[in-house]
Amino acid sequence: MSKVHVTDVILRDAHQSLIATRMRTEDMLPVCAKLDAIGYWSLEVWGGATFDACLRYLKEDPWERLRQLRTALPNTQLQMLLRGQNLLGYRHYSDDVVQAFVARAADHGMDVFRIFDALNDTRNLEASIAAVKKTGKHAQGTISYTTSPVHGIPRFVSMARTLADMGVDSIAIKDMAGLLTPMVAGELVRELVDAVQVPIHLHMHATAGTAEMCHLKAIENGCRHIDTAISSFSGGASHPPTESMVAALAGTEYDTGLDLKALQDIGFYFREVRKKYHQFESELTGLDTRVAVYQVPGGMISNLYSQLKEQGALNRISEVLDEIPRVREDLGYPPLVTPTSQIVGTQAVLNVLTDTRYKTITNEVKLYLQGRYGRAPGEVNSMVRQQAIGNADVIDVRPADLLRPEMDNLRNDGAGFADNEEDILTYAMFPEIGREFLEARKAGNLQPEPLEPARPAGEQLAGRPTEFNVTLHGETYHIKVTGTGHDTEATRPFYLTVDGVPEEILIETLVEVEPRAPGGERPAVSSPKGSRRPKATQPGHVTTSMPGTIIEVLVKPDDQVKAGDPVLVTEAMKMETEIQAPIGGRVAAVHVGKGDSVNPDETLIEIEA
Repeated sequence: MSKVHVTDVILRDAHQSLIATRMRTEDMLPVCAKLDAIGYWSLEVWGGATFDACLRYLKEDPWERLRQLRTALPNTQLQMLLRGQNLLGYRHYSDDVVQAFVARAADHGMDVFRIFDALNDTRNLEASIAAVKKTGKHAQGTISYTTSPVHGIPRFVSMARTLADMGVDSIAIKDMAGLLTPMVAGELVRELVDAVQVPIHLHMHATAGTAEMCHLKAIENGCRHIDTAISSFSGGASHPPTESMVAALAGTEYDTGLDLKALQDIGFYFREVRKKYHQFESELTGLDTRVAVYQVPGGMISNLYSQLKEQGALNRISEVLDEIPRVREDLGYPPLVTPTSQIVGTQAVLNVLTDTRYKTITNEVKLYLQGRYGRAPGEVNSMVRQQAIGNADVIDVRPADLLRPEMDNLRNDGAGFADNEEDILTYAMFPEIGREFLEARKAGNLQPEPLEPARPAGEQLAGRPTEFNVTLHGETYHIKVTGTGHDTEATRPFYLTVDGVPEEILIETLVEVEPRAPGGERPAVSSPKGSRRPKATQPGHVTTSMPGTIIEVLVKPDDQVKAGDPVLVTEAMKMETEIQAPIGGRVAAVHVGKGDSVNPDETLIEIEA
């Protein structure tokens, strides 16, 4: 059979990639009848960042979204993205949580579960695949595609055989960064088709501009399932356009059989819908071929630019881009996909900004080097591991084997605000924002973030914030910068929010801005200044290397500490970092508390020798 089947990602990955996962269910339902009539193999509608975005920004129950889409799409398979043992969160969950989540998702209408692991450690896929098979639904094993000295077609073929032995119903090649090239795509698919008896699917982002060519070569070599996005939400960090691929294959042995005119009507609908979300548009709207040079996703590069600019260190971007491959090598060449992209990227920034490699090591890197995320693909740098975790044991078992069952405790914890099992699982995925959502729903106080009306290009409204998006390897964050005062003043306060995080944990800093020159141009801002905290000037002044949030204060005034003792835990880019005492002595003052936002060069704690 040569017919090519299409999975459209318009209801999940397309808007996650281009408008920060902000599309509301109310804008999906009106076009569902037309989508349902197309004849797609499946529609991707759930998973990834949608669960988080529903709770955090849209104030929608993600389970209710699934129920509504199931009702509105009775003739089409619904598909989701599942992070293996991480499910939809950022940590490993116990097997009973995995089983409960998969069972409830299946009960509410999910048909196809695309299951991946950031390290391609198949042990982290076992529980999810078994749980899906138990429900009788479609379990799709996934290969996270990357390139490195330890990755290659033989390794991916071996992984595919393991997945087939685990009973998967199909195998997906997940190229989140757009690293595949056409000839490699063809060879990889040909080898996979020869090695396993299950269908091969190709999921590839369009970042580097080669996705359509890769799809065609994959199809010519036996791939019969491709992921695309309706044209009005395609390209850039998203996917190849559905209409274009349907038109390209029409009249050939690979004809999809889909109605191009009906697809175009859907495209026109979403073109209008996209205008509603203009404030969340990603900066990455076109091609970004840097991924082919640095092996770093374009969105990750954009995020690094933003981070370094905030710290007045944009001139060091080349150093960071050179450091990322070195960190990745030290960690055994993990694929750069959530959460390993954040782990590697944040450590590279720290290595450059501190001018000493691994002077500061994030907690996530320490956990990674202990084996808590799974088995590294390649050999880890033993010196870095020793520096990070000392003589701590490195686990060699499946990480989830060390976790005790959690569901009973979760049910007890959620008794006061959860109404059903779905609510308990919402709380399990995102304890803080999940509980906040459930309590607000019980109080009848759910208020989604407002959508701004479109305004004429170039119009500047007084007092309105500057807003833009930064995409980090497929996950887009909404940045809002608000300034007060007049732009001719020598000093003006600016306030930065990331994804609408509550004010008490936002980065808040004063930035000195030179008045406009006579010609109207404003000199560039070099570095954050004017902090409310004292500037770090003495050896005993504890500071941080990058903006972040205080997660934990480990000391109090008059405590005695030794040089190297942990005194604070901070979080930046979803990564936690222990800050250690630079000298031994008495804690003379603590200038921060849990939830505070901090910046480089501020004195967070004072230690007297």
